[in-house]
Amino acid sequence: MPAALVLLAAGSGTRVGAATNKVLLPLDGSDDPASSALGLSLRTALEVPDVHRLVLVVRSGDEEAVAAVAQPLLGEREVAMVTGGATRHASEQAALGVLRADIEAGRVDVVAIHDTARPLAAPELYAAVIGVAREHGGAIPAAPLTHLSARDLQPVGGALVGVQTPQAFRAADLLAAYAQAAADGFDGTDTGATLERYASDVRIVAVPSSPLNLKVTFADDLQAAAALLG
Repeated sequence: MPAALVLLAAGSGTRVGAATNKVLLPLDGSDDPASSALGLSLRTALEVPDVHRLVLVVRSGDEEAVAAVAQPLLGEREVAMVTGGATRHASEQAALGVLRADIEAGRVDVVAIHDTARPLAAPELYAAVIGVAREHGGAIPAAPLTHLSARDLQPVGGALVGVQTPQAFRAADLLAAYAQAAADGFDGTDTGATLERYASDVRIVAVPSSPLNLKVTFADDLQAAAALLG
């Protein structure tokens, strides 16, 4: 059974220092919107096998700019565009509303949700989390964290990991968890947090990832992503 992919692009450019949504900024110094974090994320998502639905969550007012990036890349593929909310959780909820009919009808068995501010996630990572979620219930990419300090500047000991996206979960469990979250007024920090709270019987497995799957948050991150792209 095929999966669905949700690409979150409803953020802003505040911490990057940009006047526009950071995922629309070209990473190669050109004016080509396909070289943006959004363009790269969409291009990668289109390479992931066995995907039935693609949902793009955008910020109100960005619809035209996002369409300009997406349309040249899609070819014969289709993507559903939906306006996101004020928080990440609200944007995820909006995407699940688009997918609800397919999930309830059994046409989608796994949903993967990815932050387009992580433009370097590889198709293999998407495929890995989808496969693990299909087998175990849930999957999150995790990368080792090193050189961390506490508030007193003492090194933090032990093995720590940073959680990334794409995160993937069995579709029915995901839909049910977000329905309960909506009823409670709960707003999760990421998809995994909501599943952990409302679907405790779902096993969430860490999938090895790399710090190279960086998130563009500040201006320096734009430069780092551009350098990694060569």
